[in-house]
Order: sequence, then C-alpha cells, then structure tokens
Amino acid sequence: MTYHAEFKRSIDQPEAFWGKQADAIDWIQPPKIMWEKLDNGHGNWFPDGTLNTCDIALDANIRAGRGEQNALIYDSPVTGTQQSFTYLELRDQVAIFAGAMRAQGITKGDRVIIYMPMIPQAVIAMLACARIGAIHSVVFGGFAAHELAVRIDDAKPKAIITASCGIEVNRVIEYKPLVDDAIKEAEHKPECCILFQRPEAKASLVAGRDLEWNAFVANAEAVDPVPVKSTDPLYILYTSGTTGKPKGVVRDNGGHAVAIRYSMSLVYDASPGDVFWAASDVGWVVGHSYIVYGPLFTGCTTILYEGKPVRTPDAGAFWRVCEDHKVNILFTAPTAFRAVRKEDPEADQLHRYDIGSLKRIYLAGERLDPPTYEWLREHTSLPVLDHWWQTETGWAICCNPTGIDMVQTKPGSATFPSPGFNVQVLDPEGIPVAAGEQGDVAIKLPLPPGCLSTVWGDDARFQNTYLAPIPGYYSSGDGGYIDEDGYVFIMGRTDDVINVAGHRLSTGEMEEIIASHPAVAECCVIGANDELKGQVPLGLVLIKDGATISETELEEELVDMVRERIGAIACFRQAIIVDRLPKTRSGKILRRVIRQIADGQQYSVPSTIDDPAILEEISQHFTS
Repeated sequence: MTYHAEFKRSIDQPEAFWGKQADAIDWIQPPKIMWEKLDNGHGNWFPDGTLNTCDIALDANIRAGRGEQNALIYDSPVTGTQQSFTYLELRDQVAIFAGAMRAQGITKGDRVIIYMPMIPQAVIAMLACARIGAIHSVVFGGFAAHELAVRIDDAKPKAIITASCGIEVNRVIEYKPLVDDAIKEAEHKPECCILFQRPEAKASLVAGRDLEWNAFVANAEAVDPVPVKSTDPLYILYTSGTTGKPKGVVRDNGGHAVAIRYSMSLVYDASPGDVFWAASDVGWVVGHSYIVYGPLFTGCTTILYEGKPVRTPDAGAFWRVCEDHKVNILFTAPTAFRAVRKEDPEADQLHRYDIGSLKRIYLAGERLDPPTYEWLREHTSLPVLDHWWQTETGWAICCNPTGIDMVQTKPGSATFPSPGFNVQVLDPEGIPVAAGEQGDVAIKLPLPPGCLSTVWGDDARFQNTYLAPIPGYYSSGDGGYIDEDGYVFIMGRTDDVINVAGHRLSTGEMEEIIASHPAVAECCVIGANDELKGQVPLGLVLIKDGATISETELEEELVDMVRERIGAIACFRQAIIVDRLPKTRSGKILRRVIRQIADGQQYSVPSTIDDPAILEEISQHFTS
C-alpha cells in the first residue's frame, strides 16, 4: 500500500484502519469497539479493550523468543560506565520493583512522580508503575523545588521516586535537597520517597518517609502485569502553558500502545532487533515515546544515554555511541547537531568513528533549519528526516513515511501528515487557505490514537486550550503552510509570526536565511515592538568557532541577505551577536522571553530554562 492510499484510508475509514493497527499488540481482552465519540468531537479509542503496557513492552517480547536479546543499553560518559539488560533481566527487575511498590500500598490509579537522571532505575520505575496500573509522572531531574512542588500539588502522588544526584558536565546536582524542599513547600504530602543512592553523592533519609532503593526491593516478590482499561491513564506529562501553570497531558494505555507501535514502523521503519537511540531525556515526551515505550513495544534494543552531544568529552560523542553500540536509527533534536556543527564544522570528529550501522537520522522537537539539514546530509551521506509533533500528540503529526515508501525530502519541511492526522492550514476565521499560504496549523477531529485524552484534573482547560479556539479542530498553536505538493512546513508558534506594517512575516523564514551564512552557528529572530510599524524583526546570532568576520561586517551581510530574499518589507536591520541563546533543557529557544526582554517587559524565568544567567546576558545586550 502506498502512503497516499494508507493516509486516505485512515481519514475515510478511521475505525477500520486503527482496528487493523491494534492487531499488532498483545491485548489481554482485544477491543470490539474501536471508537467512542464524545460530545466535544473528541473521544476514546478501543474503550472496551484491556491490556497492560509493561506486558507489551517486556513480557510479550519474552513470549516472542527475544528474552536473551538486549532490551536496554545504558551508556554514561559522565560516569564512565556502561550496562546492558536483556528483556528477561529488565522484566525481572521491573517485576520485583513493581512488587515492592505494591507491598508499599501503591496500586492501580495511584500517581507516582519520578524525578531521576538518565539511569536505568528511571526506566525500571516507569515500567514498574505501568505493570501495576499506577500512573507515572516523570519530572525532569534537576527541576527547581518550586516547580516540583507545583507538580506534586497537581498530581497528588502517593510516592516520589528519585536518585541522590544527577551529573552534568563537570558538576554534580544533588536531587534529594530539591525533593525535600519541594515536599516541604507542597500542600500535598506523598506517603513515601524511594531513593536510589549514586556513588557521586550520598543523600540522607527522612525517618518514617524515605526508603533506600536496594532495601526497598530486598525482600520484594515479583508481580505479574495488572490488566487495565484501554482508557485508563498510563502517565501524566507536564508541559508549559501560557498561564504559567503547567498542563498535565494525560496519555491513555490502549491508544498509546497502538499509536506508538504503529509509529515505530511508519516513521522510523524499525524492526525487532534494531538498535534504536533517541538522544533525549525521559523527562520529555521523546523519552517516554522513543527511549522507553516505542523501542520496547517493537522488540528493539534502546539506548539510554547520560551525556551531551558535546563536552562529554567532545563533539564526537554521538558518533562514538553509534559505533560502540551499532546504532541503526538515531533520533535527536536539531539543537544537538547545531552544537556539534558549531564545535566541529568540518565534521573531523565524525571521521574518527565507524557509523556504518546507522541507517537514518531523525530530527524533531523544534524546526529543522536547512543549514543543519544540509550539514548532516553532506557529512553523513545518510537520509536526514525531519518530523513534527508535540507533547500533546505523543507521536509524529507529520513525517516522511519511511515504513511505507520514503519520499523525497524538502529542506525545512516535515514532509506529509502521518496517517490519522487530518492536517489543515486555516485563516483566522477557521477557513482553509490556499496552497503556499501561511496560517494556523490545525488537525481536524477526531485525533488518532495516542494523543492526549485531557489535561489532568482540568478538562475545561483541555477544551479551552485545544478544542474551543477552532470548533471541530485540535488547535496546534503552530503556524505554517502546505505547498502545492502537499508538503507541510511548520514555521514556528503562531505568536512567532510577526506583523510588520500590516504584513504577516515568518521569523522562521528569516532564521533560515541568517543560518545559511557560513559564519553563523545558530540564530533566532523575534518580533520586537516598534512605534511606527507595530513590530520589526530582531536577530540574535552565534558565530561559529574560528570565524574571522567582524561583528559589524556580519550584521551588514545578514541584513543584505534578508533584504535580498524577502525584500525591504521585512525591515530586518539589526543582528545582535551573542555568546549563547536562552534555551529549555530540551533545547528549545525561549523566543517569547527574548521578545519580552527586547520590549522591556516584565518576564518570569521559565521552569524549563537550562541556565537562568543567560537572560541577564541577553538583557545587557538590549540595554547597551
């Protein structure tokens, strides 16, 4: 079946289409009802089915004869350690930890917050929760105590699972004091805190509440998977919201299993035995979908990497992992390879390693700029595939359907809508626009399986944020266009489309132009308030190591390039050279905060920021 035929069937006959995909997983009780529509146009997939997500991830592979195959490889350049787990070994450790949790009184429907670094115990904790039907909420390790407290009060967990520390480049971050402060601040008090002690930092226990990991599991008995309804929540994952209060995205068990398993075939063309590496963190949606669940649902070997793309120890870190573990499929964010390209522009480090096992490179999480795409294509000679998705959807809204028939890529495009996602570009009145015209990217309801079912504890917020803005559609909050060939181009958040003297202009398009300059390592463009024109574009630019051009000369050349490509209408006249850009820990540039600083507005420091000190550096550029 061709991509276009499969996509058409998914839209015209969604129940039959997804019923077929549901056959790929091991149900305890297969569903007879594929779709249950709710009054809001949203609904539930496979509502009468029962299953267990941990069973699909681990036990099903053992039943299929893959027990002795590696399920998980832990690679930690920050500690100099590596460890592997077969499916049997991982299942046994998960089953024992799940038994210890049950003995502690944690049962189906209870929430458990997991606040851990990238170590195997984080994966074991997630899978153990799924095994007994508890709902896990992974919070990125190292988040500030206040942000953890907010999530404790929202999720109301029975337990917190944590480690004594996380390890960054040249520093150790003690987690336990942050957890203690968060529990002290939160109104809700978890019954227990389970602590994994790492040798790099030992943490003290609070009597009567804290339990050390090894002692916790010492006398535990392994437990079998607990059947849950397809519609029961698997996890809550918090994502930032415009109100400042994080939104708890709720993912169900059944729709998630079907969609993620399908996506592993459709998007990544992954097969049992493949070595799959999503270079992300379990605190983000990529880590949930493609470090833990997707590869294990498929019978792959997944890589858990505790390190960075650079400085652990150098810009060859990713290539070293690919060689050591014979990685077949690599998925990361564009910011990772921008960092590699900045430190190693000629890819000298790449040539030190044999990456012959690598079939394809996938990028997502932010817009893939064409210069990074071209650099990867030139130096690896591999397919470099962009795809677009969100925390809310859990898997790719748009992709190059390599599992059906890989199509020609277009730099800057996430290619075609994934089957099940009826993607449309709409004007402010909710009317579809012409090919090539920019507008709001929305998905016609119903959403396919795997997408969020609601916002934890606040269904009204779910309705108001995602369904109410454009009736009959899921509002993505992103802007873009679909060209005459059907390729989807995501140009950034809709608040990154600026209005210059009545003309709607994409800052993403300007970023493409600026990033193509040979001296530019990375950039962002924001719309700054202007008394005459409403907004004018302002660029922040990082120069590549070793570039000899002066800042004044570079600014002049960039202004000329934008003028030549877009025209004087763009009014691009200023490019500020900076040492670094403010980003979240997952690598997204904090454009909204930069815009607030440029406009002299009050701003709050986002909980997801990698280094708050950068904001002061940016402020000084605007005031000098």
